[in-house]
Amino acid sequence: MIENKRILLLCGHYGSGKTNIAVNLAKAWKQKYPNVAIADLDIVNPYYRTKDSIDDLQDAGIRLICSEYANSNVDIPALPQDLYAITDDRSMRVILDIGGDDRGALVLGRIAPAILAENDYEMLMVINRFRPLTRDAESTIEVMREIEQAGGIRFTGLINNSNLGRETTAADVLGSMAYANETAQKSGLPLVMTTVEEALYSELKEPIPNLFALHLQKKL
Repeated sequence: MIENKRILLLCGHYGSGKTNIAVNLAKAWKQKYPNVAIADLDIVNPYYRTKDSIDDLQDAGIRLICSEYANSNVDIPALPQDLYAITDDRSMRVILDIGGDDRGALVLGRIAPAILAENDYEMLMVINRFRPLTRDAESTIEVMREIEQAGGIRFTGLINNSNLGRETTAADVLGSMAYANETAQKSGLPLVMTTVEEALYSELKEPIPNLFALHLQKKL
């Protein structure tokens, strides 16, 4: 599903893990496509940024589109200078890391009309039942609707990334599946994949369908 579209938009509330997923998916895409980029449009949350992985991305030949102030001491919610390359350069497959709430998603509104006009995208909500504001299906869907209204694009699917960081166990991930499936059922959206830290992948690949292994991003 996500490999068939030129643009993949990833959204999720703070701590959902969307940035780490974006980096891992970009590396997977690069195995198949010559021109891949990540665009960090999360101008609200400065904690985990795609720029933390800039060396890995450059080594892999993946373009990074982000604010010049990312990972600096300048606290300015600035947009990337080459923002419109996302929609103008159709030879590029790009993963967008969108802000984690309605205010963060507002930046998406700048390019939403062009994305909708091209109609070659998926927009996935990264969900994590262990985060305070997305502990159940109802609250998760409420956050989803706020992001949709701010960004101007409707979600097309879900990624279950329920985790407790490096403390996550296989039981934690298995226990999150009921939540993920309920959120999918109540939202009417498909559960596209479940992600898990690579050390747990072999233990969970049989009981959990569409499992994607993650190499955890390191904070600089």
